[in-house]
Amino acid sequence: MSKTQHNGLQAKLAIGSNPGRNRSHNRRVVLDMVRAHGPLGRTEIARRAHLTPQAVTNIVEELVGEALLIELGRRRSGRGQPPIQFAINPDGPMTVGIEIAADHMVTVLIDLSGQIRAQSIRPVKNTDPAHILPELNGAVSSIRTTLPQQPTKLLGVGVVMPGPFEIEGMSSVGPATLPGWTGQNAKSIVSEAIGEPVEIENDATAAAVGERLYGAGRNHANFCFLYFGVGLGLGVIHEGRPLRGAFGNAGEIGHICVAPRNRTATFGPEASLERVASLFALRERLAGVGLKGETTAQLQDLHDTANPTLIDWIAEAADYLAPTMATIENLLDPETIILGGALPDSIIDALIAALDPLPVSIAAHRGRTAPRIMRGQTGQLTAALGAAALPMLETITPRLNLAPHIAVQ
Repeated sequence: MSKTQHNGLQAKLAIGSNPGRNRSHNRRVVLDMVRAHGPLGRTEIARRAHLTPQAVTNIVEELVGEALLIELGRRRSGRGQPPIQFAINPDGPMTVGIEIAADHMVTVLIDLSGQIRAQSIRPVKNTDPAHILPELNGAVSSIRTTLPQQPTKLLGVGVVMPGPFEIEGMSSVGPATLPGWTGQNAKSIVSEAIGEPVEIENDATAAAVGERLYGAGRNHANFCFLYFGVGLGLGVIHEGRPLRGAFGNAGEIGHICVAPRNRTATFGPEASLERVASLFALRERLAGVGLKGETTAQLQDLHDTANPTLIDWIAEAADYLAPTMATIENLLDPETIILGGALPDSIIDALIAALDPLPVSIAAHRGRTAPRIMRGQTGQLTAALGAAALPMLETITPRLNLAPHIAVQ
């Protein structure tokens, strides 16, 4: 597809289509217009969306009736009767985002304007379906009753978990993925357990979406997000949208084998990047000398006291990550690479400092306006925020079906 064709398709996503069969698309266009530009009148919506005034009137009436939009009254803008303004309803239907990690669960409740209305982080001991499904039900039930208008109506629930999905025999799947989910239709059983529509996503991809919407990625349409869960994943945002791959497994960078910068290279299953440059690897190193790093507070304390085991891990992880950063840049040409996830900010900052000097890559040019590497801004909520955005994107974001959808079960 040429650049001109691509830009044309992007423009079509931002405008409506008058035939009735595209009504769902037109609803998304109207919601996206109001969300992006703030309160608008019907005439202005119709002009921006290239829809007929009657079509906009009907759609706005529906959206107000469903509490997705609210009427703000009239705004004087010149002669004649001032237009009635409509805005996204911050107290209307909301979304829940849940990150299921190997040792904890993060839950957030966000409204249609993107504001966090409630959040929780709690440890979990067993993440197989039999044990985690009741906890998911409890988490959704609990968080939706935290606001005065109880219970909060939900557009849906986004759930993210470590990948890769449905892959056997990979080098480092064991410590970072969740047991008992192979062969399960995650979307179906989670939706049945909590009684709400569910979207499932890879944690690193969701984290990149979260950072794009709420963090350091807001000013970047093309970036990579190196996500430290228990394992290590890579979320890729291309032209503002996540790159998922054919089966939802794009970005499984923890499973590649790389030669370190300043240490002896090893090969085979134990040489995968995730085995040395991940939270799992750090905890394994700490446990070997009788130290605990199970919580963010424990890791922060170790960094504050310049613990030598932690300092040595940072140096080793940087030796593996530095050539990896150059490889990512050479392959994907991002504006920047963002590091974030479950590690404390101070440790991520130390990792970034230890990457210097980065190997030369196509990113090392004089015209860049962003640093090659930067820290994310959304902390431990990153993946859950991305998860909460998934059902919202289904409701608000216009899209064109350019190719058949492939469902993987």
